[in-house]
Amino acid sequence: MYFSTTTAALLTLLGSAAAQKVHVVSVGSPNGTLTFSPDNLKADVGDMIQFQFRGGNHSVAQSNFDNPCTPISDHTNQTGIFSGYQPVAASKAMGMIPTYTVKVSAKTPLWFYCSQGKHCQNGMVMVVNENTSANATRSLENFKEIAKGAAANLAPSTPTGGSSGNDTSSGGSESGSGSGSGSGSGSETGSGSGSETGSGSGSGSDSGSGSGSEAGTGSDAGSGSDAGTGSESGTGADATQSSSPVASATSSTTAIATAGANIVGASSSMGLFGLVAALFML
Repeated sequence: MYFSTTTAALLTLLGSAAAQKVHVVSVGSPNGTLTFSPDNLKADVGDMIQFQFRGGNHSVAQSNFDNPCTPISDHTNQTGIFSGYQPVAASKAMGMIPTYTVKVSAKTPLWFYCSQGKHCQNGMVMVVNENTSANATRSLENFKEIAKGAAANLAPSTPTGGSSGNDTSSGGSESGSGSGSGSGSGSETGSGSGSETGSGSGSGSDSGSGSGSEAGTGSDAGSGSDAGTGSESGTGADATQSSSPVASATSSTTAIATAGANIVGASSSMGLFGLVAALFML
């Protein structure tokens, strides 16, 4: 079933590609003639027209019948097409031919001209789907006659409406960089006395919170499992310096509480010594 569906889709695609016809129009020539060849052709809706630039520096621009040598956008609400200027010599040096391809979207007549210099006035014009049966006066010959009297040969501001071949522009890369920094201080400081005297915090900003394993503090220097203090120095191994005023005040309070705990521990040690001495005297 899957094979049959895939085969049918492929055949449909190949049929569509075969049905799409490409009409080739030569623009200019190596000997400098100002012509489109052919200059009068028939094309169905969906067909492609490929303009191949053969010599000089020409363009393909769209006008309407009544105003040759000026962009169709100047007189109607249509954008039209414009290939831009195609210098053949530059491409020929690389062994390539510039091309410009457009798709036929309607059966109505399409009028084109070259916007270079006086090329339009000198007869470098063409038509796609001329329809003299609807209006005998709207012929290619009459279009050329009107073009001869055009006051100016104007070009659209930017290329539009088709696709260029032999494109020498390169795609730009997108790169970027970013950086970030941050700092923080412990917010869960505290102190205590007894077998686990000390303080703990999430950072090393609570320096001096422990006095060592023999200072009346717990076996882990009075710090919790996430304590920011070291086993001998009272400071965290990964201590983060902070300039926060709140962190500085917290560190001072912890140091005072730890000093008080040390005094209590010393007093307790002296009382025990006196009791032992009294027992010996008995």
